Amino acid sequence: MCILFIALEQHPKYPLIVCANRDEFHHRPTQQAHFWMPENELLAGKDLQSGGSWLGVNRLGDFAALTNFRDPQAQQDGMRSRGELVINALKHHEPMTTAWLREHSQNYNPFNLVFGNRKELYCYNSSQKALTRLTSGFHSISNGALDDVWPKMARGTIALETSITQPDEPDIQALLAIMKDETRAEESELPQTGIAIEWERLLSSIYIRHPEYGTRSTSIILQDTSGNTRFIEVRYDGKGRNLGQQEFYLRK
Repeated sequence: MCILFIALEQHPKYPLIVCANRDEFHHRPTQQAHFWMPENELLAGKDLQSGGSWLGVNRLGDFAALTNFRDPQAQQDGMRSRGELVINALKHHEPMTTAWLREHSQNYNPFNLVFGNRKELYCYNSSQKALTRLTSGFHSISNGALDDVWPKMARGTIALETSITQPDEPDIQALLAIMKDETRAEESELPQTGIAIEWERLLSSIYIRHPEYGTRSTSIILQDTSGNTRFIEVRYDGKGRNLGQQEFYLRK
């Protein structure tokens, strides 16, 4: 997962709204969102290379998502797959606590882990070993710290805020359009994360279109005041073509 926009307690019916894009190499084998066997309690896509996920929900009303830190100097070989953190957060075998994350995060390359539900939502930054509870409002998370001021993060946050200012049912197509925005930042506004300027420029848009690496899927999550969750996933190929859309309802 490479960017998430979150509206927390900003809509009268849906206190949690999440719009997220997963950016990944197109050749990396992936299974679309589905209920994981045998319990069928967890709904998430699956990374078939390492077995984890980037984003998911469960029938208890919990949500979890992961973003990687874009810091080439901090990447190490032989680390555990970060995708298993999403699964751990949703399966409740070991409740995610600050102590657990601080003890085990050193086994993974740097990450942000967002987890919780409409009542309590947290972001753990493994580089700072800090757990932050998200306040009511609009938040963005990409490949740096929570609520950084990268141009695409600011652009998407404003668009989400504009989209759900009315008490009406959120317009799913409008939310998907936010996540398909290919506007790139001016060179003077680009973050400096240690990668080549050409890639920095390519990755500066919310939606990334490239034949080798880019946006593979968009996920929209709406959780209502009772804890019921609506989950929409749209998948794309390297040319930006729609490979399919599916929708799930999880009733608490």
